[in-house]
Amino acid sequence: MEQQTQPIPATNINPKATNNHNQPSSWAKKAWRLLSDVRAQSPLIQCITNFVSMDLMANTLLSAGASPAMLHSLEELNDFTPCCRALCINVGTLTPSWLPSMKAAAQLCSQLDTPWVLDPVAVSASGFRLKACMELVELKPAVIRGNGSEIIALSMAFTQPSKVSIVKGTDSIHESVDAVEAAKLLAKSSGAIVAVSGATDIVTDGNQVVGAHNGVALMQKITATGCSVTALIAAFVAVDKIHALDAAVSALAVFGVTGELGMKNAKGPASLRMHLIDALHGLDEAALESHVNITSLS
Repeated sequence: MEQQTQPIPATNINPKATNNHNQPSSWAKKAWRLLSDVRAQSPLIQCITNFVSMDLMANTLLSAGASPAMLHSLEELNDFTPCCRALCINVGTLTPSWLPSMKAAAQLCSQLDTPWVLDPVAVSASGFRLKACMELVELKPAVIRGNGSEIIALSMAFTQPSKVSIVKGTDSIHESVDAVEAAKLLAKSSGAIVAVSGATDIVTDGNQVVGAHNGVALMQKITATGCSVTALIAAFVAVDKIHALDAAVSALAVFGVTGELGMKNAKGPASLRMHLIDALHGLDEAALESHVNITSLS
């Protein structure tokens, strides 16, 4: 029988807005500014990612106004990676031959003060994968984004390593709210902003906790939506690396809003995928402001 990672107890996450920074209108304006900056600057985002997600990640970045590059050859990194505004590393189809490229690119970004984002897909599916993700975290990503189970497992690997167990598959067995305390611990131990995807997307720097309440359940039936929002986070961080928490929250909200807008014309997962990309491409300020639902949870 497979053992399941035991969740670190969830915190109380009653939404509240305590100042102007946390007002929904303030967040909507922030999200619109960041999306507008991505469209104006078209930052080059290098993605070292899994085969399953490449297409949707690239189209998500293009629809948002960024410039994607799916480049993972170790021989090209010294020439190419320094030209990028951000890097997205996704370990979904991790192999021993790809790991050196991931680590080398992350190391270059750390040396050049270029932000990079880690997606620890199925981090506890094998010892090799867990060790690889821990080594990547040591290279200081600006943001770590995963589902509840991934964040709990990765946090435990740093804080309670003896309690980490192998869990098969990529689907989360925990809600995002179950991972709040784990996310805070991981943020404090790694120095990264930690984002947890779920019905409510949770983002924390270890102290402040923010929730983005956008999106539709059918997005979970489209492979690589989580991978794609990680790439979108990288694009938003690229244009405002000083405020990585705000960038991560805004990217999650924008992606969720486009899911809501796309759902109005969708008949199922396949058509939602198409309409989501169209909605991101055509998203305007009025639609974003009327749909964004972001609250402080701390």
